[in-house]
Amino acid sequence: MEYRVSTAQTEMDFELIHGFISNSYWAQGMPPELLRKALSNSLCFGVFDKDNQQLAFARMITDKATFAYLADVFVLESHRGLGLSKMMMAAIMEHPDLQGLRRIMLATRDAHGLYAQFGFKAVDTPETLMQIRLESPYLDLSSK
Repeated sequence: MEYRVSTAQTEMDFELIHGFISNSYWAQGMPPELLRKALSNSLCFGVFDKDNQQLAFARMITDKATFAYLADVFVLESHRGLGLSKMMMAAIMEHPDLQGLRRIMLATRDAHGLYAQFGFKAVDTPETLMQIRLESPYLDLSSK
C-alpha cells in the first residue's frame, strides 16, 4: 500500500485526531476547542493512505529557530507494524523548519526504541530541567 506524509492543516482529520488524543493516557478528556487551538499553533504531520485516510499523526510545538517539542504522536492501532511511525519520524526530522534547532524534546512512556532510532536519548542532566505539570487538567475542566 502507498502512504504519504503531509503537513497541510487542511488535510488533518480533526475528528480522528481528537478521538485518539482525548482518549490517550497523556491528554484524556481534552476538549475539542483546546485541541483545535493547539493544532493551529503547531507544525502538524499526518500519514495518509492512497485513499487520503489519515492513519497517523504528530505535532511539533516549535519556534522554528531554536527549539521544538514533539507531542501527540500516534498511529491507529489497525495500522501499527507497517513502518508508519518511522516514515512520519523521518519526515519530521527532515522538515526544513526543524533543521539546526538547538534542542528537540519529547516525553514518552513506551516508545523509547522508536525515538532512539532518530537520535533522541535520555536527558544528560535531568537536574537542569523543571516543569509545572497538572495531573488531569482536562478531566478537571469537564467537572466545572
